[in-house]
Amino acid sequence: MIRYVNGDATCPLDNGPKAIVHCCNDIGAWGAGFTYGLTKRWKAPRNRYSAWFTSRVNFELGEIQLVEVEPDIVVVNLIGQHGVIGFSGDDVPDSVCQEPPIRYAAIRNGLKKVNEALTPEYSIHMPRIGCGLAGGEWKKVEEIINDELKDRLVTVYDYP
Repeated sequence: MIRYVNGDATCPLDNGPKAIVHCCNDIGAWGAGFTYGLTKRWKAPRNRYSAWFTSRVNFELGEIQLVEVEPDIVVVNLIGQHGVIGFSGDDVPDSVCQEPPIRYAAIRNGLKKVNEALTPEYSIHMPRIGCGLAGGEWKKVEEIINDELKDRLVTVYDYP
């Protein structure tokens, strides 16, 4: 079930354990869109993402990284986009992205892993993942969320 609210996903509603899920790219770039606000609140998600990128251990599309930021809040770095708009990150001269960087299969695989990694008590909170700088279509992402997180309370935040 998806609940839509106006607000900031870095300040999740509800009591109990919460997971904030957001979409990251696979080239180690961080600092625009939702990640900007996330970093203003906590440094750990960016630091852990950067270390993960540097290590290259399981750093690929569809993978997730759980980062505890408070005793009852975990941030989920989900690798759901290839490159960023205008650059794929590949070491190829013609590597400019010609299509939106979102990868729907990676979002699906990542959300499946989120569902498996977190106990049922966790509520899920997110911006409209994959639909900002990643260029995705919300209807497609919404369908994936409904498929992969169907037994969880999911709150999607529209920043005012």
